[in-house]
Amino acid sequence: MDCRVLELFSGIGGMHYALKLSQISGSVKAAADINTIANDVYRHNHADIKVLNNNIQKFTPEFIETLNVNTILMSPPCQPFTRVGNQKDVDDRRSDPFVHICQILPQLNGIDFILMENVKGFETSKAREMFVESLKKSQFYYQEFILSPTQLGVPNSRHRYYCLARRTKSFGFAVDSILTELPTSEYAATQIQQISDFVFSSTDEISAHIPEKVLKKYFRVLDITYPDSINSMCFTKAYTHYAEGTGSVFCPLGKEAVDKCCCHLQLVTDDNQSIELIKTLQLRYFTPREVANLMCFPVEEFSFPERISTKSRYRLLGNSINVLVVSELIKILFED
Repeated sequence: MDCRVLELFSGIGGMHYALKLSQISGSVKAAADINTIANDVYRHNHADIKVLNNNIQKFTPEFIETLNVNTILMSPPCQPFTRVGNQKDVDDRRSDPFVHICQILPQLNGIDFILMENVKGFETSKAREMFVESLKKSQFYYQEFILSPTQLGVPNSRHRYYCLARRTKSFGFAVDSILTELPTSEYAATQIQQISDFVFSSTDEISAHIPEKVLKKYFRVLDITYPDSINSMCFTKAYTHYAEGTGSVFCPLGKEAVDKCCCHLQLVTDDNQSIELIKTLQLRYFTPREVANLMCFPVEEFSFPERISTKSRYRLLGNSINVLVVSELIKILFED
């Protein structure tokens, strides 16, 4: 089986890397996204791929047929379904391109395989109901999952909804409910990696320092990780812009140093002394490259063009996928 992929809502190319990591025979024939900055990053890393800077609502069944693809890998916008978003579901205009794909799916006779990723919470949405009904109408077998990279030994929590669908045959492990574990994985029994396996010592650390005003106001709510930590908070597109709930920060000195600092802070009443104590911990944000590492983008093959700002890099990564998790799902999608 040779899969020929159309990558929709392609972002910075996470699905592309997942396909390559899966070692499934196939290639990406075209990628499409309306985000011009994301497309610049995609072209930077995959100069040979046709990247379509298009509104996916303009895609017709006839146009998709000209691409000669049999597989769709997609990660539609998650904002309509996120816990902190407006949760307007299909009434959010950002859902329109995905709704369009659901509507034309019964006419895509050449598409035999689909993998769709979205935020946890999508599973209870009207959009999910629409998608599943379209799959049924198009005679696809499907299976849904909610998975996190921590299940594969990656120290980063990023629970996401996934749906695998194929026309060829049913999944041997298929159940009516959403699975919360992979049925099989070569990674499942491996030792969990530590944060130290994903951080670098580089000049990027300087730009990743946490401003003093943030330390003063938000030190006690920061999610602090250490070199031996085996988990970190999900990184969102607002990382470094908001201090709470957008991703973890890193302390190279270890938990003991933080605990000791917190004990001393209880005895200090002067704000200047307090901030000087906190600064001794050398807290910093994870750099964009380190966030990409935790999302399993390949170190040697993936990079950002120099012109892309740090803020944009964090936003693009926050909207992307975990490459390792999706690669495991691609293996299942195409298994005999």
